[in-house]
Amino acid sequence: MSVPVSSLPTRALRAAGQFIKENPGEILRAARGATSFRLGVPLAALRWVAQELRGKGVPEDMVIEARNSGLYVEASLNLMKTPLRARTTLIVERIQAQKDALLVSLRVSGLKLQVLDPQAGTPIAALIQSGALDTSRPGDLLSFIPTKPAFIVEAKGDVFTLDLLKIPALSQEKARKIIQGVAAFVAVESIGTSPDDHLDIRFDPFPEGAKNAFRAIRSWF
Repeated sequence: MSVPVSSLPTRALRAAGQFIKENPGEILRAARGATSFRLGVPLAALRWVAQELRGKGVPEDMVIEARNSGLYVEASLNLMKTPLRARTTLIVERIQAQKDALLVSLRVSGLKLQVLDPQAGTPIAALIQSGALDTSRPGDLLSFIPTKPAFIVEAKGDVFTLDLLKIPALSQEKARKIIQGVAAFVAVESIGTSPDDHLDIRFDPFPEGAKNAFRAIRSWF
């Protein structure tokens, strides 16, 4: 029986508490990072979320690793009735908060696609097996997909521009206000990975000034 997604925050808090109990060094690491406006997110947390959401739009066999300052992801998926194994490294190049958008520029580097069923016989399988499909420019591959997700606002070459506020779970008014309020207090300067298996996030405090930040907080109420 699948566990409802609505209980994910509660389960996440319990899992986080257990993780800190088993890895007390994370507290010191977080304290050191806070003094320089850095946050280290254990990749174990991302793997836990992927595990919890498997089968709900998330592949059941996803692999997440830190490689070359990027996030290496490997997973099985089904594209146009073709079972595939995809491998790539994700690099966040830019995050820009606007009044009605939260844009993330994501580079999809070194994408490799492997057809899992040699007898698939689909057009996409034929393109991949013949080597005619240029996976170095995955943004251009969206032309093969009848409908693309609304949160992908642009895809060109190997760079995708995503608007996170167009993701259904984040598009609700309350969620939008919270995200925009937080963005007024801190802007994400960069996101990379560190050798100790963490996602390393660097922040820029009060990107639009303290007054605008507190004005955004007041808009919540």
